[in-house]
Amino acid sequence: MLVAIANGPNLNILGWREPEIYGTEEWDLVKQKLIALGRESGALLEFFQSNDEGDLVDYVQGLRGRADALVINPGALTHYGYSLRDALSALEIPIVEVHVTNIYAREPWRARSLISPVVKAVVSGFGTSGYLLALKGVLDILRA
Repeated sequence: MLVAIANGPNLNILGWREPEIYGTEEWDLVKQKLIALGRESGALLEFFQSNDEGDLVDYVQGLRGRADALVINPGALTHYGYSLRDALSALEIPIVEVHVTNIYAREPWRARSLISPVVKAVVSGFGTSGYLLALKGVLDILRA
């Protein structure tokens, strides 16, 4: 089974972007933990990151008929990425939205997710461990 893991803008600088908010764990370490969990679970993982909404839309559209599930942290596109939201809503696989911080406890503009209404579940506020929780959750959904 193939699970895609996609990140939006600025998640490539996880670990050194505002570490007091997002923590100090860099993406490469998070990715290694995800790979280990995927291996234990018999899942193949594919990773994608872009700072460009159009690239993310193209990637999501390309998952149709190819991936079994998607874990996505849309970053700031969570709040204004209408084209990404539409691409996700057209995808007929389980999708889990993940956020490192609790977006609902931050600035008012961050508390609105365009993505949440079109995904199966949301993991928010668990730091980088949220990616592992999201992957475990989506694997449970696939096995059910």
